[in-house]
Amino acid sequence: MFLTYLGTVTKELISWMRGHESSVFSISVHASGRYAITTSSDTAQLWDLDTFQRKRKLNILQSVGIQKVFFLPLSNTILSCFKDNSIFAWECDTLFCKYQLPPPPESSSILYKVFAVTRDGRILAAGGKSNHLHLWCLEAKQLFRIIQMPTKVRAIRYLEFLPDSFDAGSNQPPPPLVKVIEDLPKSKLSSGDMKMKVTSGRVQRPAKSRENQIQTRILKQDLTGHFENKENELSDGLNKKRLQILLKGYGEYPTKYRMFIWRSLLQLPENHTAFSSLIDKGIHVAFLNLQKKYPIKSTKLLRVLQRTLSALAHWSAIFSDTPYLPLLAFPFVKLFQNNQLICFEVVATLIINWCQHWFEYFPNPPINILSMIENILAFHDKELLQHFRDHDITSQVYAWPLLETVFSEVLTREEWLKLFDNVFSNHPSFLLLTVVAYNICSRAPLLNCSLKDDFEYFFHHRNNLDISVVIREVYHLMDTTPADIHPDNMLDVFVALTKGQYPVFNQYPKFIVDYQTQERERIRNDELDYLRERQTVENMQAEVDQQRVEDEAWYQKQELLRKAEETRREMLLQEEEKMIQQRQRLAAVKRELKVKEMHLQEAARRRFLKLQQDQREMELRRLEDEIERKVHMRDQEMASAVKDLEMRHLELEAQKRLYEKNLTRNQETVAKEIREDVDAYRRKVNLEEHTFHRLIEMDQTQNQKTQKLIEENLAKAEQACLNTDWQIQALHKQRCDDLQRNECYQEMAKLLQKNRRKEIEVLNAMMEKEAKKWEEAEEKDFRLKSEKKASALSDASRQWFLEKEINDALEHTEGPRCQYEQVASSCLPRTSPGSDVSEVDASTWISLNQRKIQWDTMEQDLLERVRNLRQRLTAQARNSCQTPHLLAT
Repeated sequence: MFLTYLGTVTKELISWMRGHESSVFSISVHASGRYAITTSSDTAQLWDLDTFQRKRKLNILQSVGIQKVFFLPLSNTILSCFKDNSIFAWECDTLFCKYQLPPPPESSSILYKVFAVTRDGRILAAGGKSNHLHLWCLEAKQLFRIIQMPTKVRAIRYLEFLPDSFDAGSNQPPPPLVKVIEDLPKSKLSSGDMKMKVTSGRVQRPAKSRENQIQTRILKQDLTGHFENKENELSDGLNKKRLQILLKGYGEYPTKYRMFIWRSLLQLPENHTAFSSLIDKGIHVAFLNLQKKYPIKSTKLLRVLQRTLSALAHWSAIFSDTPYLPLLAFPFVKLFQNNQLICFEVVATLIINWCQHWFEYFPNPPINILSMIENILAFHDKELLQHFRDHDITSQVYAWPLLETVFSEVLTREEWLKLFDNVFSNHPSFLLLTVVAYNICSRAPLLNCSLKDDFEYFFHHRNNLDISVVIREVYHLMDTTPADIHPDNMLDVFVALTKGQYPVFNQYPKFIVDYQTQERERIRNDELDYLRERQTVENMQAEVDQQRVEDEAWYQKQELLRKAEETRREMLLQEEEKMIQQRQRLAAVKRELKVKEMHLQEAARRRFLKLQQDQREMELRRLEDEIERKVHMRDQEMASAVKDLEMRHLELEAQKRLYEKNLTRNQETVAKEIREDVDAYRRKVNLEEHTFHRLIEMDQTQNQKTQKLIEENLAKAEQACLNTDWQIQALHKQRCDDLQRNECYQEMAKLLQKNRRKEIEVLNAMMEKEAKKWEEAEEKDFRLKSEKKASALSDASRQWFLEKEINDALEHTEGPRCQYEQVASSCLPRTSPGSDVSEVDASTWISLNQRKIQWDTMEQDLLERVRNLRQRLTAQARNSCQTPHLLAT
């Protein structure tokens, strides 16, 4: 489904809109002309006529159809009516649901088909297939009247509210003006004139044209000219000259077509986009408190006046500071209150053309314009002007009040409309001449006035004066005023507003307006500060009052609480007496329960003690078994240790025999080598034997230390196991066991110290013996040095190599051993090469036999001491194990 948008002037297609799937049966346009709503059976769509784009779409269920959707006049409210009689009101800008009308009573329930709204948007009439008509009050949102039509009426097909004659048709577009020119019969025509019959009426329904009022007048045709003069042709097909002729003949335009003619005369461009941009800026700050200075009863009229003045102030900055602008615009706002665009453009056109040069002396009145009026008055009525001068009445008293209010204060509505029919149809100077004519026609009462207050009252109130006489006087002044003082030569001709955008209006002293704007802004800020401070003081006062009220309420509440507390205290006393009695009974019951509880506890305690005794007996038996098991294990370990010692002894014996065998073999070998090479071989045997015995000593010492450490660790481990078992089972005997262990340890430490001292004595004796032997060997070696120096040097180098190896092997031994080796190593290189071979062999054999005997003796002593120590440790361990057993039994 397509919607076409055609231009009324060009008759051309401007745009087409697509969106409906079914036929459109209703179109509603917003008062500003910016939005439109199209309605079909299944949907309603809101269109933006500036961009020709769809803004919103209303979708409904198939079971609920749309009856009608339309804009309410003079508001931004959309009314949607559905086929189930539900009526909703929506906000145009936000599409927020404002309210829903309640359902009608069941006694008069009808299906709404047709609707009509009054021009003020307050009353909604709804009808349908019934003879009942419902009237809804949209402000109260309720049904306030039901009108019953005659019984012959079965359905209502169309509803419309008749316009009020006072509105002058300004809230609806004028019907098309039809001109029908009929030639009269030739017998009724004179020879030089051509007469025409002009009728006005509607094109629709020609059969009912008799209901319309027909106006007929005989006009003369200008045979020398043309019917159309291009300079006087208006945009709507009207001719300005013909309208002036009609105006002079009737004195005013038809009320029904006045607004249409005015719009044509002023050539209003109807710039919807530009006007919407001005309106969208909101209310100007200069007119926020307009109702305080001009209290208007009608809130709608006040709102339209505020919007119009704000649009003018946004258009040009001077209008925000013009004090008489509300007086100038108010009659037009009241006349065009249902079409704000037309109202704004009429006022703007009036300011541009009929208010020329008014703002050159701003903020003072237009002195140049008032001088022109005074010059014209001086020419036509010097006596009246002299009367004004005699009483100090200037043009600001007798002329400026009429201009700044455009005669709205001194004329009635009909007179004012009649006057502006002539003003808009003539040159802009017509308004200035009207001021002069008004004074001339009122010269009689003015000449009788002598006080300034009387003059001011006269020009601010209505007077008994015929406006037709004033208008005729104006036309007379236009014809008789000399050209040098005639306003036509000083004022420009009529200029219409430009289409699309409004012209720039800057015919005023900008620096004064800017200064006043700054001052006004400063004063406004100061006023806002004062209002904020006053509001703060009022808030503080309100808080103080509120606090006082709260304090009073608190004191009253406290009094009530005190009384309630006394009442509750009495109740508590009574309850306490009852509670005491109950506690006494409860105490007796508790005593009985306590006795029973004690008996039960005694029985439970006995049972628990018996159970604990049984557990302890079982634990003691378990400990005895564990002790016997550990004693048996310890005996086995000791027996195995004894066997190990015996095996070690056997190993030592076997090693001893091996050593003896090796010594014997070495001695035989040495004897052979001595016979072959006595000097060299003896030295070699001595060194090898010395090295061999040192290694044997190191091995035996290390084995003895390892054996001691193993035995001590074994004794400590066995003692620790016994102590741990005893600590777990018999904690109170721990100190005794600790003392016994300490004594054992001390005795073992003493034995170890004795053994160490004896070992040191043996080592020292051996070292002394060896030192002596080495001294003898040195003496003998000294003898051999002279004979075998070369052999001694080679032997010394080989001996140095053997010493190095021995030192590396002895790094892990203890101090005494190291001292012994150092003595031996220090003595080794001291050989006496001067001694003979027999002495060296004898001394070496003696030293080896002596060392063998000493080592055998030391080994037997040590083994005996170790055996005695093991026996003592075993006896102590057995005694310590038997002690807890005896205590347990």
